[in-house]
Amino acid sequence: MSFFDFSSTKTRYYHHGRMRVEGGILPDAITAYRTYGDLKNPCVVFPTCYGGGLDHQGYLIGPDKTFDPEKYFIVTFGLFSGGESSSPSNTPAPYNGPYFPNVSYQDNTRAQYAVLKHLGVQKVHVAIGFSMGGQQAYFWAVMYPDFVEHYVCNCGSARTSDHNKCFIEGPKSALLASKDFDNGHYSSPPQHGLRAFARVYCGWAYGQTWFREKLYLMDGKYPDLSTFMRGEWEASHLSWDANDLVTLFHTWQTGDISQVRDDGDLAKCLGSITARGLIMPSKTDLYFPPEDSEYEVSCMPNTAKLVVIPSVWGHFAGAGSNKKDFQFVRDEVTKFLKESEAQALAQAQAQT
Repeated sequence: MSFFDFSSTKTRYYHHGRMRVEGGILPDAITAYRTYGDLKNPCVVFPTCYGGGLDHQGYLIGPDKTFDPEKYFIVTFGLFSGGESSSPSNTPAPYNGPYFPNVSYQDNTRAQYAVLKHLGVQKVHVAIGFSMGGQQAYFWAVMYPDFVEHYVCNCGSARTSDHNKCFIEGPKSALLASKDFDNGHYSSPPQHGLRAFARVYCGWAYGQTWFREKLYLMDGKYPDLSTFMRGEWEASHLSWDANDLVTLFHTWQTGDISQVRDDGDLAKCLGSITARGLIMPSKTDLYFPPEDSEYEVSCMPNTAKLVVIPSVWGHFAGAGSNKKDFQFVRDEVTKFLKESEAQALAQAQAQT
């Protein structure tokens, strides 16, 4: 599976100036983004996930992928606290490190909307994302109902469940309690905390079948489970800023579209969504299990479609981690958009 060549585009930075966010004020909030394709084409909004940067978004972009830049205008966004947009690691004092304010999905979506208006986008054809990006797709549909036509939540949810919050407390607590985290005032990367964080996280990332079938050996790349955890998980998380990880977890942990409106009534909020939605959980996801998605779609019988990814790859089934799941997601999203567009055309013709 080839990935899109990102050499044709560069990361750009939109300066919002003074911006109020959930936890206070950012004196110069910055949103990092990239664009692909021509503005005249239907717009696709594609925010990043937890631990994912703009370079990771290539699994959906390209001539043989879900969104061809020749047919769509694709805008990828870095989430606040993800290390590219405003984050604890790149914000000047006195808002740096542990002093960085909490940021919500609502804050991210408002900021990204400002970027789209700056670019001249008149309508979002589809807001799509994986994991945290999938949760944000829901926020797009709720916050800007007249601006968004479709949304795709890939291995995410409309509200972070209590079970999901419990998972988050595991790796977060391992990091916060480490001897070198120093309440966020570390002067060098807190390796003890980051390694513990990665190992706790790893156990939840894949389905039980994935581990039972020893897919962590990666076709001979790793000789055993311990080497896999060190080489694949510790290695990847040691490059992250610890305060970024903690504050980004807050965004994930507090995600709930019913807090945008409807005073916490999730069913009512879901039922009010007018954009057409495709909800795609993984059969073996331990963060966002399909049962949560089944409930959400039951609240949207006329506007949303449920498609479960039949995968043993757990949460990562939706992230282009293997060829079979990548093709399944690509084909289902393509089919959903074609069906929705045909339905909209038929309705328009019936009204004329």
